[in-house]
Amino acid sequence: MRQIHDLAEIARLFFRMGCIAFGGPAAHIALMEVEVVRKRNWISHAHFLDLIGATNLIPGPNSTEMAMHCGQERAGWKGLVVAGVCFIFPSVVITSGFAWLYQLYGNLPQVQPFLYGINAAVVALIVSALIPLAKKAVKSTELAMLGVATIVACLSGVNELAALFGCGFVGVLLYLVKTYGRNRTNLFSGVLMQILAMTASEMNLAIFRVFFKVGCLLYGSGYVLFAFLDAELVQTHVLSRTVLTDAIAVGQFTPGPVLSSATFIGWQLNSLSGALTATVGVFLPSFLFVALLNPLLPRLRKSKLMSAFLDAVNVASVAVIVVVCLRMGQIAIVDWRTGLILALSLVFVLRFKSVNAMWIVVGSSLLGYLLTLV
Repeated sequence: MRQIHDLAEIARLFFRMGCIAFGGPAAHIALMEVEVVRKRNWISHAHFLDLIGATNLIPGPNSTEMAMHCGQERAGWKGLVVAGVCFIFPSVVITSGFAWLYQLYGNLPQVQPFLYGINAAVVALIVSALIPLAKKAVKSTELAMLGVATIVACLSGVNELAALFGCGFVGVLLYLVKTYGRNRTNLFSGVLMQILAMTASEMNLAIFRVFFKVGCLLYGSGYVLFAFLDAELVQTHVLSRTVLTDAIAVGQFTPGPVLSSATFIGWQLNSLSGALTATVGVFLPSFLFVALLNPLLPRLRKSKLMSAFLDAVNVASVAVIVVVCLRMGQIAIVDWRTGLILALSLVFVLRFKSVNAMWIVVGSSLLGYLLTLV
């Protein structure tokens, strides 16, 4: 009975988050930090940071993988599946609706007035999550310097994944300098075997070859997804670039992961069955990666060498979120109206911590719409 109760709680939580998860992975993770760490205490801040670092090092949608990790921490593999499915489900259903209308009428509805206020609120939610995560991640002066260096590198144009791995390896080098002479051969062999195990687990089923391959290889933002699908579908004349552009747009302005664009594209290719096939194909690798990686983290954390790597990656992950927040702020804060929404949202998330993030998102959307009428 206890597990059924936990699974029901996981389902309710991640379905609700899937309905309001606007703003990209950093914003989604900020919501999870509030709900899973602060309110429910399912996971410690330190372990939540480890999970963020882990999701940044594997392909797939980071926030969806974080939902899976949280579900597995609460209720094992069943929790992983329930959390992942419930988080994805609202986005897939909403995107399917847009895909059906697009197939009928050939254009997208105007939703920009309602998104006007949401983007500013999302920045506030990210800031509220950054503060406790940064406090846990920055354990030393060296880690603080690595975090600053990662922010500078990302703002200078260095790829986020390269910055994460680079920071992690620098953390390992710093540890080796401090503890020179210790035997590390067995550890490196173990880590190599785990990497090979994850690689070997990448199934390639022909029925959804394109989207499964995208799910297995995708790192980065929706723009990277655009590039993958352009090469796989547009350049092979399966899809027009206009439809692909509209699909990415739908993935951006609907709640949940941007990979729901796959649902839209699948629908255009073969209606409902195509949408389901594409959706399963693009998200399945994430379920496999998380199921493989989650049990390894506690073991890796017991190793001092891998702890040094994870600590550095965690700081780099926080730094990447800072960069995302700065970039989103540049886009979201365009006038006094969006500045006002940001200020009000910050007051609510920092001062009234018991307020549910859903109401902040909904309230900001309505306020943004009203202010556009002024």
